[in-house]
This record gives sequence, structure tokens and C-alpha cells, in this order.
Amino acid sequence: MKKKIVALLCTVAMTCTLLAGCGQSAADTTAGTFETEDSTEVETDAVSDQEAANNVAALIDAIYVQERTDETDAQCTAAKEAWDALTDVQKELVAGEFADPDYFGRDTGDASLDDPRNQDEIGENEILVVSFGTSFNDSRVADIKGIEDALQEAYPDWSVRRAFTAQIIINHVQARDGEYIDNMQQALDRAVANEVKNLVIQPTHLMHGAEYDEMVDTVNEYADQFESVQVAEPLLGEVGSDATVINEDKQAVAEAVAAAAVAEAGYDSLDAAKEDGAAFVFLGHGTSHTAKVSYSQMQTQMTELGYDNVFIGTVEGEPEETACDAVIESVSAAGYTKVILRPLMVVAGDHANNDMAGDDADSWKSMFTASGSFENVETQISGLGSIPEIQDLYIAHTAAVIGE
Repeated sequence: MKKKIVALLCTVAMTCTLLAGCGQSAADTTAGTFETEDSTEVETDAVSDQEAANNVAALIDAIYVQERTDETDAQCTAAKEAWDALTDVQKELVAGEFADPDYFGRDTGDASLDDPRNQDEIGENEILVVSFGTSFNDSRVADIKGIEDALQEAYPDWSVRRAFTAQIIINHVQARDGEYIDNMQQALDRAVANEVKNLVIQPTHLMHGAEYDEMVDTVNEYADQFESVQVAEPLLGEVGSDATVINEDKQAVAEAVAAAAVAEAGYDSLDAAKEDGAAFVFLGHGTSHTAKVSYSQMQTQMTELGYDNVFIGTVEGEPEETACDAVIESVSAAGYTKVILRPLMVVAGDHANNDMAGDDADSWKSMFTASGSFENVETQISGLGSIPEIQDLYIAHTAAVIGE
């Protein structure tokens, strides 16, 4: 009889597993009481809420990777289907190495307004716009698509296409929104398959940093498959040797972002903001790459322009003078009582929304507020890519290699 009971329990367990695997909510695999042949009642446990949430967390962690494989598409689909099968209570319990309820649950805007620009029938001339990427839909539309659309309008005889370098972000957007964005290899393979002859790479990267270097290495692997391949400058142009070296690109960026920030804050000018005790802090990503001097150069550029109430910071705190505590000290020592934080990033994505403007204690907004040095701390969630003057600068960089 014991063998019959064990066999029955195994059958019940297998049935629950199959139901869950077919997309049935874990909440539906409830506990039950089953009767054996000798009328003995046996209790069976349901899949707990935490177990269901842990399963989804593991599926999310599996696609939170930088390498695409033959299984990636199926993994993205499985993660979303498993998430959709959870109850609201179970969704709040999702927690993994990278997974959390915001992965699928946070509303970042309407993905249908975006254009992944992965169409074929490219023609002989292609401008491939290469971005790190973002899973924040509204920011992707305003900043990345904004640049791509401006380039397409400026060069109607060229086909503008998109590539992201962050597979983690590509997977996130694909799993959550069903939008397929090419990585570098896919975009270049697409160009080859479409028999593109003249390829121009326009990176949206801020500087000649690690991501730019990796992009160039990938492009070089495909160089012999096109008649011509040219890589345009990133936003800030050449890096330069030290913190004192500035150029026309840095000046254009400094003027554009300052003007946009002043207007959004409701001031007539930087001087008017200064008289009101307000300082602007532009927050970049930061890097250990030698290109980190670009942030110091941007501070030099602000000073050269007479923007005394503008400060440059970085999320990573590299270079050191751009770390949050150092910037707080500088702004406070200069006597400013109001602070407006704004990204010095092409896209107002995760860093802008969380590291800069988030409610956690380690966000820049929270740390500036906790310092007790300022009467008011505000944030502007706007990327550089949505500023028309910045779009014009990318157009000029593309023109420099096309020869127009």
C-alpha cells in the first residue's frame, strides 16, 4: 500500500509541474487533499508564491547576459510567459541576482512608438547608428530615435539602421515588449546580406571610451565585406591629452545642454539662475578608461564659457572630482542653495531615472538632499539625444565622413 501512495503522490506532483509548465498560474496549483485506495487522506503542498517568483527570477537572470545564443529568443519568451502567469502578490516577490519586479512591471512608456530600424531592402548606402541602448521606452524614442530620425531626414538617399551594443538591454526590450533590436553582429550581417556597398557608422556614444573601442573592433572584422566603411566621431569628438583640452564639439554640447536645462528650470539665463542661488549639476556615467578626462574637459569648457554655476559629476565617480561627495562639496562651497540635476548622457535611461533621480538613499538626489546643504534639489529627466542642437552635431559628424 505504501508503494501505491508514493506512486500517487509522484503522479500528482508531475501533474502540477505540467500545469505550471503549460503557462497555468502557479496560484492555480493549489494545495489539495487526495484519497488513496484505502481511503487514507494525503496532503499535498502547492507551489509556494516564493517558489513561483523564484522561477521567474531565474528566467530573468538567464537573459540578463551580454552574449546572444541560439536559445536567447526562446528564453525571452519563456521569461515573459512565466511572469504573466504570476499573481500580483507573486510578482512583488521576484528577486534574483539581477531580477526584480521592475524588469517586467515598470511602465517606461509605449514601445510601439519606437522604430527598431531592422528592415531589409537597405540599398547600397547605409548609416548604421550604434548606441549602447536603453530599456526605457520613452527615452529610447525621444533620444535614440530622435537622433536616427534627424539623420534620416538629413540624408534621404541613405538608409538609417540601428544597432545596440548592450545585449542585456536588447533582451529586456524583446522579452518585455516584443521589440527586436539588432546587436552589432546582427546589424552588420544584415548589411552584408543586403549587399550594402558604402557603410557609415555613426555612434551615439559620448566619447572615445571602452564601448567605442569595442564597437570599432567589431566593425573592423567586417571591413573587407564592403567597398567603403567609415566611422564618424562620437558626440564630444577627440579626447585630447589633458583636462585643459577643449574643442568645438565640447563647446557645442556645453551650450546646448546648459540652454536646455535653463529653459526647463524656468530661468531666462544661467545668470538669472545664479542670482537665484541655483546651480546645475550635469551627471555623466564616468569611466576608468583614459577617456575619462573628457569629463574634466567638460568642466573646463563650462568655466571657459563663464558658466560658474555649472558642475560636472559622474555616477561612477571617475575622475575623482566628479564623485558625488566631491560635487556636493564644490556646489555648497560656492554658496548655492538650490540644485538642478540633469543627465550628461545621450539617453535618460536607468542611470538618470535611478542613480540620479531615484528614491533610494544612494541616488544623487537623495545624497544631495541628505547633505543638508541645500534648500531645494530638483531633477530633469532629459537625455542629450532629444536636444535639436545635439542632433545637428551628430549630423555634422556624419557629414564629415560622407563628404557632404
